[in-house]
Amino acid sequence: MNASTQRLTLSGAAGAIEAAQDAPAGASRGIAVIAHPHPLFGGTMDNKVVQTMARAFVQAGWTAVRFNFRGVGTSAGMHDEGRGEMEDLLAVVAQTAPADQPLALAGFSFGAFVTTHAVKALWDSRPVEKLVLVGTSTARAPAATLPPAVHERTLVVHGEQDDTVALASVMDWARPQILPVTVVPAGGHFFHGQLPLLKNLVLRHLHA
Repeated sequence: MNASTQRLTLSGAAGAIEAAQDAPAGASRGIAVIAHPHPLFGGTMDNKVVQTMARAFVQAGWTAVRFNFRGVGTSAGMHDEGRGEMEDLLAVVAQTAPADQPLALAGFSFGAFVTTHAVKALWDSRPVEKLVLVGTSTARAPAATLPPAVHERTLVVHGEQDDTVALASVMDWARPQILPVTVVPAGGHFFHGQLPLLKNLVLRHLHA
């Protein structure tokens, strides 16, 4: 993301996991682990939406950790339709986020889908302080129902004109949970021209 980005090689069930870490200028409020969009459609930890979220977390005082799912970049293994990818995310959390520090999770598109399942897997042993879900995959890769206790800590952002994941699909997922969704007018899946707005929405949530 910048010259001070620390490159990491972590260990996962499929082998090495490529990761990058950015720290805030002062003391860190905690660790934020951010998951990228679909590996089979060019998704990597260097995706612009992922980097935008990372910048927001760093600006809000968090240490931001991005990583490549299995089979992406120098991460070992092959795409596993979300199952192995959740293992990757949990492995990154275990190795970069000490239990005595606050944990935040974030994801974009496929990464948001994986993140919802990771929240459910972690919740009983490791509460999540902040959760950010952008362009959440809810159809082909169905997002998990979130624990009710995490709702007030969650920001769900979706573009009104998202042609990859229809807004109606996200509303169908959110409605039974009474989970609010922030809709960006005229926003597409990748928020072209609206990344500053997305960053501000994330910052506002993190400062709340």
